[in-house]
Amino acid sequence: MKPLLFLPRLVEKLDRLADRVELLLPRPVSPVDWGSTHAALWRQQRFGGHLQAIGETPDTALKDVLGVDRQKEQIEKNTRQFVQGLPANNVLLTGSRGTGKSSLVQALLNEFAGLGLRIVQVDKSDLADLMTIVSALDGEPYRFILFCDDLSFEAQDEGYKAMKSALDGGLYASPDNILIYATSNRRHLIPEYKSDNDGAKVVDTEIHHTEVVEEKVSLSDRFGLWVSFYPINQSMYLAIARHWMQRLGAPHDLAPEWSDELQVLCVRWADNRGTRSGRTAYQFARQWVGQRLLSHSDT
Repeated sequence: MKPLLFLPRLVEKLDRLADRVELLLPRPVSPVDWGSTHAALWRQQRFGGHLQAIGETPDTALKDVLGVDRQKEQIEKNTRQFVQGLPANNVLLTGSRGTGKSSLVQALLNEFAGLGLRIVQVDKSDLADLMTIVSALDGEPYRFILFCDDLSFEAQDEGYKAMKSALDGGLYASPDNILIYATSNRRHLIPEYKSDNDGAKVVDTEIHHTEVVEEKVSLSDRFGLWVSFYPINQSMYLAIARHWMQRLGAPHDLAPEWSDELQVLCVRWADNRGTRSGRTAYQFARQWVGQRLLSHSDT
């Protein structure tokens, strides 16, 4: 009978232990309702990850992405093929920062969400979970773009091999309702060094690169569509700023004619930031419209 005397104390200790373990476990997560949700993030946790719905996404439209008409046409056509169930390619968008790469992907979601397009954003640090994400989306009645923004790797990064496998994994065939769109400032996604070419040889007038070089270009080669973005000139920069000043809702009675003085302010804004890009033009427009509306409300 004596062992029974210790039973309540044992139960109490087990309850306390269970309470402590429960604090370590992730909270239950409701599955994403893709019927009402157009975008989600992959969130990594201690014991795994989950898809987290994004309630509000930028309202960027394709007409808002200026100065990249050729690039926009290429990616829009590829995405239209995809949402219609036709063959389409994974896309690598590379080039100067602030030239509209990420904005274009946002605009594609708004353009094609009604046709079943959905986007899941995956951070570089979570790319090791890429195959888990693909498995979670396989079989869903929607078309998914896995979006990796500002992507770059070191050769030893764990996500590097996961990305290669998801793009073209040999015996593995990626589901036909999933594509990968990635943006990067680097064409080959991995830093390239002068020493990488030290072992290159010329054979019958052909250059044969070393295995190091071949490995560094092998990932970008698995994207079927490469689209390059370039720095914009000043006239396009000013045109983008004017577009966003109107788009952000400055009332007509507050919007002055595009004057030399306003143009100087716009150019000075870019000079002070050390860059002239679509992003810089958008930021100037937000600053100017916000100040204009504030001064109007104070009168």
